Amino acid sequence: MAHQHARLQQRTHASPHAVPDPRSRHVNRTGPDLDSLLGSRICHDLISPLGAISNGMELLAMAGVVEGPELALISESVDNANARIRFFRVAFGVARSDQCADGGEIASILAGLSAGGRSTISWRVQGDIARSEVKLAFLLIQCLETAMPWGGSVDITREDAGFVMTGTAERLKSLDTLWDQFDGGAETAEIEASEVHFPLAGRCASEIGRRVTVDIADGRITLTF
Repeated sequence: MAHQHARLQQRTHASPHAVPDPRSRHVNRTGPDLDSLLGSRICHDLISPLGAISNGMELLAMAGVVEGPELALISESVDNANARIRFFRVAFGVARSDQCADGGEIASILAGLSAGGRSTISWRVQGDIARSEVKLAFLLIQCLETAMPWGGSVDITREDAGFVMTGTAERLKSLDTLWDQFDGGAETAEIEASEVHFPLAGRCASEIGRRVTVDIADGRITLTF
């Protein structure tokens, strides 16, 4: 994999004036963003029952009805599910141009995600951030997780008006065709359901006028936008 790590990969989106490929599955949309609305709806409907399960487990623990590793396992699983749902709500939900996300809330979501995952995620951006930018960052975090299936660390900072996301791991998975999803018109490539965040990140970046660049070298992936 050495030759892959040493190669600089820079991805840019197609010109907004380019003629759409008629074979593309995603063309300019004039109606509501149904994909994001669907994501928001699913997450909204799942939050309540997961919260109820969590509250029920706390009551059982307080009453001493259930004790031992079984309760701990269920509680941990519920906590992980809650963390993922909160993360998905931002990554796959609606992000309107006038919405902002609180930095403390973002850090809390990523702390919960780190607790139940193989990678440690550090959000080092201060203050409120446009919800659309956070959505793109969360989608890119999933891309980094896919590239680091054996674990690692993700560090997110802000330099000037852009974001720098650095994933570091002892082993990286080669994902050349998936990183190509950041190219304009690349959404026609065949992907698996577990890889859907790649084309979604590319689309999100295009919609908010951002360019994502990818630099892979020596066990490190650096994404900037």
